[in-house]
Amino acid sequence: MLGDIAVDVVLKDIKNVHLSVNPPTGRVRISAPKRMSTDTIRVFAISKLDWIRKQQKKLQDQERETHREYLDRESHYVWGKRYLLAVSETDKPPAIELKHSKMLLRVRPNTNAEKRQAIVEAWYREHIREVAQPLIAKWEPAIGVKVKRLFVQRMKTRWGSCNHRAHTIRLNSELAKKPVACLEYIVVHELVHFLEPTHNARFVAMMDRFMPKWRFHRQVLNRLPVRGENWTY
Repeated sequence: MLGDIAVDVVLKDIKNVHLSVNPPTGRVRISAPKRMSTDTIRVFAISKLDWIRKQQKKLQDQERETHREYLDRESHYVWGKRYLLAVSETDKPPAIELKHSKMLLRVRPNTNAEKRQAIVEAWYREHIREVAQPLIAKWEPAIGVKVKRLFVQRMKTRWGSCNHRAHTIRLNSELAKKPVACLEYIVVHELVHFLEPTHNARFVAMMDRFMPKWRFHRQVLNRLPVRGENWTY
């Protein structure tokens, strides 16, 4: 703890210390080399307190989605565009269709909110797969890597992650609510991690080379509405 700020410290086989303030609550995480002492990590964290507080304030001020009940005229986002939900009950398999400014959700009679949510989230996951696959195919030869497997799931603390040894990437299904450029930024971010697992100067230099506007895409991603739930870490 640093006063009223909780800090998660993870010791890894890395060369440099990495500090992050994670959405949505501003939880602080420090990844440090295994050889680094607790006192040294604490001094580093104290030196970054002003920056940490500024980042936490940005997250606290961020617009958040209200709790979803999956009823008519709720707002739902797809690729950065807002749609109003329209629910119809019929004895046909569940389906979702985007039409003009509406998200048409077809469900069987008496389908509860939990099941409606599961249908919508499965639809978001499938959309991520459909759009991410060609983006991966586009960037694999440019970066010089190969993805062996793609996973899509709702993640609580990250937009994406990867296993650089197994050459797999994992994408947050919530990305389907953001502009496609944000998804592409995360894809590039994870593919670059195949070459450099940490967020060191080499990683930043490669991001600058492959996607010069990556910082802009990150800003867009982080200022868009996020889920209004209390994620844990």
